[in-house]
Amino acid sequence: MPRSLLLTGYKLTRKDFHDVVLRYRGVALAPRARRAMKRSRALVERMIAEKKVVYGVTTGVGSLSTEHIDPHQARQLQLNIVRSHACGVGEPLGAAETRGILLLRANALATGLSGTRPAVADLLCEFLNHGIHPVVPERGSVGASGDLAPLAHVALGLVGEGEVSVIKNPGREPLHAARMAAGKALAKAGLKPLALEAKEGLSLVNGTQVMQSLGLLALRQVEILVDTADVAGALSLDALRGSPIAFDERLQRARPHAGQLTTAKNLRRLNRGSAIRRSHLNCARVQDAYSLRCMPQVHGTARDALAYGAKVFEIEMNSVTDNPLVFVRDGEVLSGGNFHGQPLATALDLMAIVMTQLGGISERRIDRMVNPLTSDLPPFLAGSPGLESGLMLAQVTAAALASENKVLAHPASVDSIPTSGNKEDYVSMGVAAALKLRAILANVASILAIELLAASWAIDLLAPLRTGTLAERARDLVRRASPAPKHDRSISPDMARLAQLVRDGVFARLLRPRGAP
Repeated sequence: MPRSLLLTGYKLTRKDFHDVVLRYRGVALAPRARRAMKRSRALVERMIAEKKVVYGVTTGVGSLSTEHIDPHQARQLQLNIVRSHACGVGEPLGAAETRGILLLRANALATGLSGTRPAVADLLCEFLNHGIHPVVPERGSVGASGDLAPLAHVALGLVGEGEVSVIKNPGREPLHAARMAAGKALAKAGLKPLALEAKEGLSLVNGTQVMQSLGLLALRQVEILVDTADVAGALSLDALRGSPIAFDERLQRARPHAGQLTTAKNLRRLNRGSAIRRSHLNCARVQDAYSLRCMPQVHGTARDALAYGAKVFEIEMNSVTDNPLVFVRDGEVLSGGNFHGQPLATALDLMAIVMTQLGGISERRIDRMVNPLTSDLPPFLAGSPGLESGLMLAQVTAAALASENKVLAHPASVDSIPTSGNKEDYVSMGVAAALKLRAILANVASILAIELLAASWAIDLLAPLRTGTLAERARDLVRRASPAPKHDRSISPDMARLAQLVRDGVFARLLRPRGAP
């Protein structure tokens, strides 16, 4: 593992994020960040001493911002903000999701624009390094003013209240977690609870780090699933004796969307050298169904949406999204709306839509392989049709998941509901968008697993003909997880194993250069 990542607030990359969140790389505050935080903190302290009106420091929050707070109550205000806002519900976020929140929050504070002491970012880093993860209920955020409720549960752990999940031997497999009171976990790690100073409670709860963390982890899965869809589609193309002519580079260059060009290139690579293709070069079929012929256009659109989403999240992960912000050079503290999650919510919804499309076209290819009306293969790929049902119900499962995704794909970001006495009257629903996307991605992984299974069964029936060299490697991977059937059996365990391989990126890595991670 490389040396600890030094946070500046401006240089965090997606690779850094994954190293810390998934591979438990150590993290610390960079010296320049420490200096910037000290300068901004000094300005906040001076304003308090001068009894200036500063939102969330000498006033209440939300629609209570008209209420003025005596300076001697500033610390109590911050603790009250954390305690009162920690009212999330639902299942706790996963370890990776929570680690992402801790990292992103520390990185945002490192800019020095939030006016908090370095000690706040230091403790966030110590939580990461010791594998201490606050228990954060997944529901309760409307995405403005940031992710208040879930972030308050993070802050609650920092002050030694609430519950945390502690990973024993962080970064070593297998991981074991123990849930305990935050105060106990801090004591065992030799850490002291954070005593909040003016503005620090507000800075901890105000930001987009929850939807950011969920979105960055989703982006990784989207990349894996889009590549896997190309692999599954290439196998299905040969299983149905389809034509790769539609992927000819000349055709694709006539409409040169970047994602379309990439998928077409992948499909050409995967089926290069296919004996199945050579066996039907002179067949009478002129054009294939859209689910085969239009893979570059549909899969490619998902790729282009992914590129847009990645750009949005890469900007956001090095942004400051709490309120108000402290500008030392100008000696001012400015209130604004950087906490509003609309950019992220919109990107998350876009990814939900294109992934639903990706699952939908995959399900159509599954149906074409098992449907006796659309293939020249045995009905439902059964060994003894009638006596056996083959993959009849596997297609039904894929159809159920594809239809569920259509419901989940309804955009959360077009919704809004007024909160905080109508002060916060237009919100993003960004976390709702992220949670829906998470469910869609799980469904798409299962749909693609079923397609990989069906295509491999179908190509077995075309033996001794073989598909392309690279596609055969994919079929070998399928066979290791799901041995060729001799008769009907429950394939639910096979589908689960394949779905896990899909999520782990095993099939997606076939498209990467040899030796690439």
